[in-house]
Amino acid sequence: VHRYHRSHQTIINYKKATMNKAVIVSYARTPIGKFRGSLSHLTAPQLGAAAITGALSRLDNVPTIAEAYMGNVLSAGIGQAPCRQAVLGAGLAESTICNTINKVCASGMKSIMLAAQTIESNTHRSSNEAPIAMLAGGMESMSNVPHYLPSSRSGTALGHTKLIDGIIYDGLWDPYDNVHMGICAEKCAAEYNISREDQDRYAIESYKRAREAMELGVFDDEIAPVEGPKKRGKSNDPPDMISADEEPNSAKLDKLPSLRAAFEKDGTVTAGNASSINDGAAAMLIMDESQAIAMGLTPLARIRGYADAEGPPVQFTTAPSNAVPIAVERAGMTMQDVEYHEINEAFSVVALANMMILNLDMAKVNVFGGAVSFGHPIGMSGARIVGSLYQVLKRSDASVGCASICNGGGGASAIVLERLN
Repeated sequence: VHRYHRSHQTIINYKKATMNKAVIVSYARTPIGKFRGSLSHLTAPQLGAAAITGALSRLDNVPTIAEAYMGNVLSAGIGQAPCRQAVLGAGLAESTICNTINKVCASGMKSIMLAAQTIESNTHRSSNEAPIAMLAGGMESMSNVPHYLPSSRSGTALGHTKLIDGIIYDGLWDPYDNVHMGICAEKCAAEYNISREDQDRYAIESYKRAREAMELGVFDDEIAPVEGPKKRGKSNDPPDMISADEEPNSAKLDKLPSLRAAFEKDGTVTAGNASSINDGAAAMLIMDESQAIAMGLTPLARIRGYADAEGPPVQFTTAPSNAVPIAVERAGMTMQDVEYHEINEAFSVVALANMMILNLDMAKVNVFGGAVSFGHPIGMSGARIVGSLYQVLKRSDASVGCASICNGGGGASAIVLERLN
C-alpha cells in the first residue's frame, strides 16, 4: 500500500512537472452597456465578435486559434451556436472549433478554465509543432432577450395567457426553490446578519471605486470600442464609437439609501445594492507559456490554479468561499499568498458574506469596483473579473490574485493568477 501511494504521488508530480503552463497573452472587452442602452443594437455574438477582434488586435504576432470557448447564458432568439457566430464574425478561420458554455454567471470564467485545461493537456498537439492559442471569454446582450409564450406551441383553448421574461426565467430564477435569486440574497443577509445599511455602504463604495478607476483610465487599454447605432436621418454620418462603461456614472448615490427593497417587503436587497442588467463581452487568448515566448509574445499572467464548488442552490451566494480555497491549494499556495481578490458582486451581500467567511480585507477586494457599479452581463462577468484582477495586480505591482464568481444552482468558480508582465 505504501509503495502504491509513493508511486501514485510520483506520477502526479511528474504530470504537474510535464504539463504545459497556461498563460494569458491578450485580453480585451467591450464597454459595458446599460439595459436597453448604447449597446442594445448589438446581439451577444456581435458583442463577442467585437471583444475577440479587440483581443486579436493587441498582438503583433497572432497564433493559430485552435479552439474557442465563449460563455453565454441567455441564448434564446440569437440563433444556433452563439460562440460560432462570434468566432466567424471576428474573421477567424472556419476550422476553429467552437463551444458555447452555460454555467450561468460563471460561464465566462468556466470558459477560461476549459481553455486552460486544453492547453495544459496539450489536446491539440500536432506533428508540425505550430504555436496555437485557445480563445476564451463570455458575452451577453440582456437587452435583446425575448419574452416567451410557452402556450403557443400547443395553443390556448380559452382565456388569458401570459408572456415569460426570458431574463428572469433563464437567468435570474432559482428553479429548485422556485424563487427569484434575490430571495436567496435576502436569506444570505439574514444568516450572516448583514444589514441594509451594510449593503448600501458597500454599493456606494463600489461606485466610488469604479468612478475613480474610470477617471484614472485603468480600463482604457482593455476596452475595445464598439460602433454605436446608426444616426437617424443622417445615413452618411458614421456612427459614434462607444468606449466607456455606462453604468458607473449613471447612479445617483444620494438616492440609493432611500430605494425600496426589491424582493421582500421589509427586505435589505435593493436595485441599488444589487448588480444591474447589462450588455457586454470579453475575450482573451490563452497559450502554453513556452510557445508564447518562442513566438516573441509577452504573457500577461499565468493561470496557476482553478476550481469549482457546489452546494445547496439557495446558498449560491457563499459558494465562492468554497471554491477559492480549493483553487488556491491547487495553485500550490496558501490564502496568505493571495494579495488581491475579485469577488463578483451579483449582490453587495455576496461580496460582504464571502469576505466575512474568508476573512478578507475589503481594501484588497474589488479594488476598482465590481458588478454593482459596472453591471453584470451574466455570460460575460466571469471573464471580465479575471481581466479586472490582472489590472489590479498590474496597477498595484502585485503578483498573485484570485477571482471568484457564484452561479445559480449553488455553484461557484475561482481562478488564481500570477502576474508576469
